[in-house]
Amino acid sequence: MGDYAERYLGSPDEDNEPGLTESSSKLLPTGLRKPMAGAGDQTSVWHRKTTNPPIADLTDESGGSVSPFRRDSDTTAATVDDGISEHRKHLSVFILFLLNLVNYMDRFTIAGVLVQIQEFFDISNAQAGLLQTVFVVSYMVVAPLFGYLGDRYNRKLIMFIGIVFWSGSTLGASFIQKREDYGYFVMFRALVGIGEASYSTIAPTIIGDMFSGAKRTYMLAMFFFAIPVGSGLGFVAGAGAAAAFGSWHWALRVTPAIGLVVVFLMLLVIPDVKRGASEAKKPDVLLNMETQPKTTYLQDLGYVLTNTSFMLITMGFTFMAFMAGSLSFWAPNFVAYSQIVGGNLLPCTGNDCEYSEISFTFGVILCLSGVCGIVVSSASAKKWANSLPKERQNTDALICAIGLLVAGPAILIGFELATTWAVLSWIFIFIANMFMCFTWTPCTDMTLYVTMPSRRSTANAVQILILHLFGDAGSPYIIGVISDHLQVGQPDTYVTKYYSLKHAFYITPFMCVVGGGFFLLASLYLVRDRKKVEDALKGMIVIL
Repeated sequence: MGDYAERYLGSPDEDNEPGLTESSSKLLPTGLRKPMAGAGDQTSVWHRKTTNPPIADLTDESGGSVSPFRRDSDTTAATVDDGISEHRKHLSVFILFLLNLVNYMDRFTIAGVLVQIQEFFDISNAQAGLLQTVFVVSYMVVAPLFGYLGDRYNRKLIMFIGIVFWSGSTLGASFIQKREDYGYFVMFRALVGIGEASYSTIAPTIIGDMFSGAKRTYMLAMFFFAIPVGSGLGFVAGAGAAAAFGSWHWALRVTPAIGLVVVFLMLLVIPDVKRGASEAKKPDVLLNMETQPKTTYLQDLGYVLTNTSFMLITMGFTFMAFMAGSLSFWAPNFVAYSQIVGGNLLPCTGNDCEYSEISFTFGVILCLSGVCGIVVSSASAKKWANSLPKERQNTDALICAIGLLVAGPAILIGFELATTWAVLSWIFIFIANMFMCFTWTPCTDMTLYVTMPSRRSTANAVQILILHLFGDAGSPYIIGVISDHLQVGQPDTYVTKYYSLKHAFYITPFMCVVGGGFFLLASLYLVRDRKKVEDALKGMIVIL
């Protein structure tokens, strides 16, 4: 296995070979490569003094000035002042958090009223799962387009157009009143996916360009709080609006109203930050990254697809997405069936049913467990990394691996206890989702720091395409198809529905274990590939 990995993935110890800093300059777009020094200790090489930019333009994280005569070993934190106040940066992250919150509320509002939608359109589990699948398919197909645009054009304008488009599509779906118009409902779900792709592809790169190091990790953690909170609120808001107004249609009218308000705040607050601003070591580097001719999209794709750490992280994230997509979409139905079989819940009849309480409970659990998972994983990864030397700081990948390897068995136990120990079942579902959420912040942080700033939107787009194509795009539909197949020839009872859905769910713990394996493999290459990017950015400076 070791020989195979080194042959096809490269050696994890390649960063110890001579000339890595020089070879890393190949990561830079044409026109940004600078001549490198020959052999010798690169960390002890002095920078050549220049009269432009002035010394005051270089600052470190403490705010002090950095002399151009200081060595690399003394100036690892030196970055260019981007002219944006810290207050505005923090406020921008908060606005992006709100938009991400609405984004995930919108995704899971339908899951909160799925039973009512099935009753209204008279559709099977497979057809119900298709609603999520078409959303994710359209989302992932257009993601590479927005990745291309995000690396080249005004990111704030692209996000504005996309958010308005998705809000309008969600609102349009809420006015479908005929059972035979199920096809139009599916079409609107696909349009929502197109709009959301514009935001999800670009937003993390803006945070990455405003912050670096530990502060970037914290800001990404705040940004990703929106995933569990928004997902949970989607269930709660969907079920609550349907119960309050007596129709599931009103569940789809909540997020468009909020989204349109927040998107205009985005236009006022979020700055047009330059790509790579948080990591550029000199102002002329920052200028070059904005003005030099761009690489072709095929070159960008080639760079991303041959980045070993990036691909392994993406594969681990993909298997997590398979479980997350199926669990978030089908778990309320599964719990409801288990409660009916256990005699604790009456069968649903039209809009007058108790399923809204199940959706509300699941939404709260999803929200709280997700927040706990993001907080614990971010804090643990940082504390663990601080206890290790820099050449061994692969803890982000290890935290993700631990999360998935624990989540798989936990969700399996939760399934088995559903009919007999409802409270204990909810507890294990909480534990499974908490550990599954260990992956969100570290995965995005790793993707950013193993990828060159000028190609991060493309990397995010490729990651979205892969993880949704092989992850949550098909998982709700696959679970629905397996469940329907297991019901063939069986009596149409809630016992049959419960066992068929339960047995279909058995593939999800296996996916978690496989995903954990990919993250373990990524931990072998993470330090090497991160160093390549850091050396490439240093290569923009003339080193004698």
